Amino acid sequence: MPAAIRPGDPEQVRDLFDRIAPSYDRLNDALSLGLHRIWKRQAIAWLLPEPGQRLLDLCCGTGDLALVMAEKVRPGGLVLGLDAAEAPLRQARRRAARQGWLPVEFRQGDALDTGLSEAWADGAVMAYGLRNLADPAAGLRELRRVLRPGARAAVLDFNRPPDPQGATAAFQRFYLRRLVVPLARRAGLEAQYAYLEESIARFPGASEQRRMALEAGFTQARHRPLAGGQMGLLELVA
Repeated sequence: MPAAIRPGDPEQVRDLFDRIAPSYDRLNDALSLGLHRIWKRQAIAWLLPEPGQRLLDLCCGTGDLALVMAEKVRPGGLVLGLDAAEAPLRQARRRAARQGWLPVEFRQGDALDTGLSEAWADGAVMAYGLRNLADPAAGLRELRRVLRPGARAAVLDFNRPPDPQGATAAFQRFYLRRLVVPLARRAGLEAQYAYLEESIARFPGASEQRRMALEAGFTQARHRPLAGGQMGLLELVA
């Protein structure tokens, strides 16, 4: 198996997503039984998107979330998807080209330094991105900076169970080791998906995420467990 991928290493994480981009959507559907689509729609529902708004999708990957949001902001709105890896963005642009009526744009960019002006966005999402940043706290600060006051944001990711010896954590280890990695191995992506367990272990838990969000300047922060505590949705108000 190739050398282990270091969680939070920007170059390695970017290369990881470039590598898995062609299989990413298919594996997501298989590994979550399609439930990731429901979790992402719950994230969008928290935003209360409206026509005419400008929404941001940080770490947008192959663009599925951005395209759903783009349906909500017509007419007059815009969804901007940013991702550090180029291969997922190519997938996203191909998807968008098939739905040319949707107001969506994809750019390569850094979630820690988006280059957007302050208070640019009316709402934002980040799905499975915060965990992969070199500095999640800095990612939340940048997220807050680009949101107008009162705007909502939703951060969806794996949840780190509070009790590492509890049933939720035990099931998560079983799921990752016995289901995710073997399926990824069949796709030639064992190292890329073996990385998941280590990245979750270093990811701040629910209470720490809330604390970091409030310190970043958000006025409200609530962490909602999904999928029996396997996933988490951090619901924020700027």
